[in-house]
Amino acid sequence: MDLADGLLEQPYDVYRRLRDSAPVHRISGPDGTPAWLVTRYDDVRAALADPRLSLDKRHATVGGYRGFALPPALDANLLNMDPPDHTRVRRLVGNAFTPRRITRLRTPVRHTADRLLDVLGPDGTTDLIAAYAAPLPITVISDLLGVPGPHRRDFRVWTDALVAPDPQRPEAARHAVAALLAFFTALIADKRATPGDDLLSDLIAVRDEGDRLSENELMSLAFLILFAGYENTVQLIGNAVLALLHHPDQLAALRADPGRLPAAVEEFARYEGPALLAIRRFPTEDITLGGVTVPAGETVWLSLSAANRDPVRFPGPDRLDLGRDTSGHLALGHGIHYCLGAPLARAETEIALAALLERFPRLALAPADTHDDAGLRWRPSLRARGLLTLPVSYSSTI
Repeated sequence: MDLADGLLEQPYDVYRRLRDSAPVHRISGPDGTPAWLVTRYDDVRAALADPRLSLDKRHATVGGYRGFALPPALDANLLNMDPPDHTRVRRLVGNAFTPRRITRLRTPVRHTADRLLDVLGPDGTTDLIAAYAAPLPITVISDLLGVPGPHRRDFRVWTDALVAPDPQRPEAARHAVAALLAFFTALIADKRATPGDDLLSDLIAVRDEGDRLSENELMSLAFLILFAGYENTVQLIGNAVLALLHHPDQLAALRADPGRLPAAVEEFARYEGPALLAIRRFPTEDITLGGVTVPAGETVWLSLSAANRDPVRFPGPDRLDLGRDTSGHLALGHGIHYCLGAPLARAETEIALAALLERFPRLALAPADTHDDAGLRWRPSLRARGLLTLPVSYSSTI
């Protein structure tokens, strides 16, 4: 089957049919490459932690992987690495996302959220992605890395071109790559000349003083932190708000007990997480997945969204239930490749929702009918699950 069939319009319906019919399917991947798709929770979870499934494209069958190719200066990142390189590079950046550091970031994140809501005023209509869900995480991750303000809007344009390439404008992705390469080259040169109190300056010091990062690894790591730190969070915030507006009973329960927000974020991630598929993998040897033998070097896609809606693991999976036990959900991965920035994404989403719900007791989709999805635009991507627009009406009065 062609993986694109129906997925852009109704991904969960498609994955439900696939999951019900068989645990593993032979498919044609997003780039036309023959691949294997794994859909059931137990199989996906086991595969995410299986060291025989490599992220390193050098393990792909010769000529068998035709994914979009970044230049080496952006491609030498954690999404393409196995141990021991993965272990070494992840350890160097891990301190930026410890619980203690995330706790220190909560106050500035809330200040940023409040400033963005101040701009909206006490009532009106807006595209919540453009006005709130997107600028909040790009501000937070840019501040963490030390990215100057004038470049932050450009970065959203560049990442959109990579996450959801426009088939009518194939040159847009190439231009975005060139712009990103020039941007990070100049930024690293500036930080070398004038170090700051930021993560990128710290990583440059590791590279230049300890020589534990290659130049390509340094630039690729900066790119990944900014890219993933922005993309995952904007999608999680937008998807969470939409889920609440589609489930007014759950929205009312959350308003009545805001202390449920941390647990609610886990359910939002399970129900409508930021990724439909994990990053592709390549078996280093013939491997059995869901009773199917997959030859070494072929491409394997693990469906996080199908696994998170597997009724064997999560009863009534297509229902948003903020009281559900979400332990073990796979929205942010599992195993050694578990999302490095997950603690920050969780904190930002929790704070963003808390500020929004406190500020606006009345919040609805525009038009007011909360089951009318007119005006919503989803990112045209088979891997990322996120809204391009989320038109809402809001009021600070009850």
